[in-house]
Order: sequence, then structure tokens, then C-alpha cells
Amino acid sequence: MARQLPHESEKKFLVYAGTGTDLIFTHGVELPGFASFPLLEQPRTRAILASQMQSLVDLAKEMDVGCILDAPTWMANADRAAPLGYDAGRLVEVNKDAVSLMEEVRRTANRDDVLVSACIGPRHDPYAGIPPVSVEDARHYHKAQMQSLHDTSVDLVTAYTFNRPSEAAGCILAAQDAKLPIIMSLVVETDGCLADGSRLVEVIDQIDEATNSAALFFMVNCAHPTHFSEALDNHPRLRGIVANASSCSHAELDEAENLDAGDPGQLGRQMAEILRRNPSIQVLGGCCGTDMRHLRSMVREMA
Repeated sequence: MARQLPHESEKKFLVYAGTGTDLIFTHGVELPGFASFPLLEQPRTRAILASQMQSLVDLAKEMDVGCILDAPTWMANADRAAPLGYDAGRLVEVNKDAVSLMEEVRRTANRDDVLVSACIGPRHDPYAGIPPVSVEDARHYHKAQMQSLHDTSVDLVTAYTFNRPSEAAGCILAAQDAKLPIIMSLVVETDGCLADGSRLVEVIDQIDEATNSAALFFMVNCAHPTHFSEALDNHPRLRGIVANASSCSHAELDEAENLDAGDPGQLGRQMAEILRRNPSIQVLGGCCGTDMRHLRSMVREMA
């Protein structure tokens, strides 16, 4: 079945990147280090991972939009998986298995606008105080995870929550080396800038220059619309927004003991207003604290 990637289509696509907080607060599942890929090993939690994406497929069908199913591989890279007991060999199998689970969910849909993506995360916690990484070092590091996706059914990879431009550029080049289309999603602070104070649109241009515009396009995720609404500037390369339910800062959310689900209706209206001012956006969805109520509100308000 021939499938068009978002930038090749006129359709809108939904994504759901709020699986982690949903697992913790709704399903009562522990996530060591916030890694969800170990849940693939147990039938009960594996079924929960599948059900989260099945809910997305069902909603996309109901609302007549496409969707992207992200495999639970955001932390399935060497440095972040090692403390959990996963070596390089096991990680290859984890990445392949995660994609196969998403393929099972897609197969039930029998639609050409359901895409499977492998979720790629940064090498370290995006807010860790670590020395700068070079583009080439990041390219070499992310190469291993990209290569593990060979011979799988992924349509693309999506790199979420990157806030170091050099690592983002290296990750994009690693995907290009592996001949995998990639969406690069950046994370901003409450002022709409990256952690180092750089303006979002300037960082996008910087990364494009370093990679010869190799990414399919860019997104913003893990921030509230009030954080990034004035930072997008209708940039033609920024084509996705994946919002938190809460307007709290990252530091506040890290300390939260209860889920802040915000107001789904208000979030939908805020996202719809951003789409009206940034017509290039094709991918929208929910990140921390969101569920299908928030995504349904986004699509309804967008109409």
C-alpha cells in the first residue's frame, strides 16, 4: 500500500507523544528513567502500549485525518538504556520489536494514511548539564539506532525533544546516512526559546544550513501553546506542533506528583489559532498530560 508522508500530502496528521505521562498517571505503570521500551517485554504492558496507539488510529478515523504511530523507542539508545541493563545487541531487537508492535496496530486500520515512525530521543536528558557535542559526534552516536531500523516497516523516524542544535543536526545526518526520512522536533522553554536562549526559527535555519535541509521538516513538542505561539513566525520549515496540556515549566512538571491535564477545550482553541496563523502546519498532537480528549478538541476546533 503506497503511503504519502505528511509533506507529500494535503492531509493533517495526528500524533500522540503523551504516552509516558498517560502510562504513569492513568495506567499506574512505572517507567524507570521514563523509558517505555522495557514495557514491550510484558504481555500486560505491551497491550497497553498497543492500546494507546489504537486509540489514536480510532480517533483519526473518526475525525477523517491521518496519524503517525510512534514506536516506544525514545530512550532506546546506548547511553540511556545501559543503566536499565540493555546492551547493544538487545537494543537492536528492542527497536525492531517496537516497530513490529506499531505495524500490528497499523494492520488493523487498513488505511494508507496511518504511518509508522520510530521515536528517537537525545543522547542525554535534554536538560542535563553536559558539555557541548559536535555534529559529527552526534551523527556517529545516533547511527546505531538508525541502523537497527533497517529491514523494518518504518515510514520515517521522528526525533523528539531535542534542544541542542549540534545534536539535532547530527541526528538528522545519521538518519540521512541510513536512508530514513526524519522529522526533527525541538523543545522550547516558557519564553519560546531553546534552553540556551536561542530563538526557535534561528535554530531551525542553523540546523538546515548544517544539514543541507535534510530533515523532512521541523516540529515543536513538550511545551504549552502559550510558550511557543509567538515564536513560530509562520516559518515554512516548521510544520508540526505537539503540545503539553499544562502551562507549567519543564522543571515544575518534573516535580509534579499529580497529572495536570489542563483544559482540553481551551488547548484545542489555542492550537487551532496557531494553525490559522501558521498555515504550513500539517502535524498536530498532544504531549505530556494529554489524552484523546485533547486531540479530539484540536481537530474539532481546526475545522
